[in-house]
Order: sequence, then C-alpha cells, then structure tokens
Amino acid sequence: MVGVTKTVAIYSLGGTIAMTTDPATGGVVPALSAHDLLAAVPGLEARGIELRVHDFRRVPGASLAFEDLADLSAEIDKTLSGGDVDGIVITQGTDTIEETAFFLDLHHGQDQPVIVTGAMRNPTMAGPDGPANLYAAVIAAADSKLRGAGCMVVLGDEIHAARHVRKAHTTSPAAFTSPGAGPIGSVAEDRVRLNPALPARRAGLGRPARDVRVGLYTVTLGDDGSLLELWDGECDGLVVAAFGVGHVPQLLVEALSRMATGIPVVLASRIGNGPVLKGTYSFAGSEKDLIGRGLIPAGDLSPYQARLLLRSLIGRGADRRTIVDTFADMAY
Repeated sequence: MVGVTKTVAIYSLGGTIAMTTDPATGGVVPALSAHDLLAAVPGLEARGIELRVHDFRRVPGASLAFEDLADLSAEIDKTLSGGDVDGIVITQGTDTIEETAFFLDLHHGQDQPVIVTGAMRNPTMAGPDGPANLYAAVIAAADSKLRGAGCMVVLGDEIHAARHVRKAHTTSPAAFTSPGAGPIGSVAEDRVRLNPALPARRAGLGRPARDVRVGLYTVTLGDDGSLLELWDGECDGLVVAAFGVGHVPQLLVEALSRMATGIPVVLASRIGNGPVLKGTYSFAGSEKDLIGRGLIPAGDLSPYQARLLLRSLIGRGADRRTIVDTFADMAY
C-alpha cells in the first residue's frame, strides 16, 4: 500500500447502489451501509487515499427530501471547512442524482470537489456498476484538477458538471449524459482526464433562510388550464415546463399572467435540452408573449434545475430583479 496522500469523505444516502433483496417482498430495498459499499470496491486501499465514511441516510433516491439535502449540504460545509479533506463523494439513488447535484452545486462555496455517484444495476444483478462508479468517484474527488469545479456526477467513468447532467435512460448503465455540453472529463487508469474546456463556475448562493414551496407545472397537449389554477395561491413560486422553446396553449395565458403579478413564474422547456427563446414567436402563449406578461425565462436550465434555483432564491429573500438577473446569468 502506498502512503496516504489524499483524504476523501464519503456520505452514503442509499439508492440502488446500496440495495439488496428483501425476503418479504422479493424486490430490492436500500440496506447496505457505506462501509458495505466500500468493501465491494477492489483496489482503493492501494491508491493512497484516506476514506472518512459517513452512513448518512439509507433511503431510495425518490424519497430524498429538501431537509435531507439541506442537512447534507451543511455537513459538507462543516467537513470541508477544516481544510484537511480533499474532496467529497456522495452515493445515492439515480432517480434524483441530477437534482441533488444541482442543489448542492448552488450552495457549495468551497474549492474541494463534490462528486455524486450511484448505480443503475443493484448488487444482486449480473455486472453491478456500483463498485466501479464508486471507485471512479473517489479517484475524481481526490484529484486536484477538479478543485474549483463545484459539484459533479460520475458514472460510467464519465465526469459530468451538475449544471448540465441529465438522466437520459431508465435502465442503461450509460444513462447519464450532458445534452449540449458533453462530459467535462473522464476517469481512466486511476486519473482524471479533463476535456479541453472546463466550464467556469459561479459562486455558491448560500443556503435559503426559510423554507418555501415552488411548484412545477408541465404543459401538455389539450391543456385547458384547470389544473394550473390549482397552483394559484398555493405556492411561493412556479416553474412552467412549456412546449418547445417556451410555448403554452392560449387557454393558459391569462392564468399565468395573473399569477406572475403575485409570485415569480419561470418559463422553462419541458424538453430539457436547448434554451427558452425570448423574441422569435409572438402569438398568444409564445415565449415573447409570456415574457412580456412577466414570466422569467429559464435559459437552458431544465425545469427541475429552474425549480431548485427559484426555490433557493425565494428562500433567501431575493427580489424580482435579483431573480431575473440570476436566471439570465445562468444562461449560456
């Protein structure tokens, strides 16, 4: 074993990577601890990396709550503030990896990288990918080339920025992609290999001072607005996942216009790849029409990312001008 040269803290949250068969149901459930996961990873002890292991949660990715992520973010800050940890690895279910990564990235203000990983194949299956993903995540978290890069997702030996990563397949081990951007690097032969242009990172926002409720409304064919009306008066902010470049049925226009006078309403695209436009179309319900009525364009943020960002801004007491400027600044 080589001498210890780096220190990585690992937080396990559960998910497929930590699942085993439940005898009562025959299906798999989160049961493995962080130590159990590491015991299945060959070769890490020879990499000269000290591991500080935290069994933080043991739940499916679908059951993670904002309270869990806020607690995790605070714990990461506490761990990194000592200056003796080079990086963080988080293991969790892939259902919500892209949301966890973006949430943590919004509030991560330190230089050490935070790597989120998981598995598409649970340990009871042939060829589980969890051990390889965890191995690559630890290598990435310990690499000084990723200092200042914020929060990232590592699966299948690819490194994706939290800003761009999406889960693009329900079962494939190659489920994670970064539409319009591609991965920022990869892990091969126990080292990080970065693509030529590592994206510039923005300063962390800081954690919200209060809890708020931000809705997400997905527009569908034939939508008459009756379900949209249920959100009126029930949330502090709303994200609309619109058609294409930012379009909604004409029947929704008046309700959205009214809601935008009382709360921030952000216009995103349900496609999740490509930007919301600002001034190409001008029919009732077009992006130009809706922005003119007070909706805030999300740029190329996905609806899920837009919701997380809006929640953080409202929770910190940001005024409308700050919200508009922040979304504009996030756009590429």
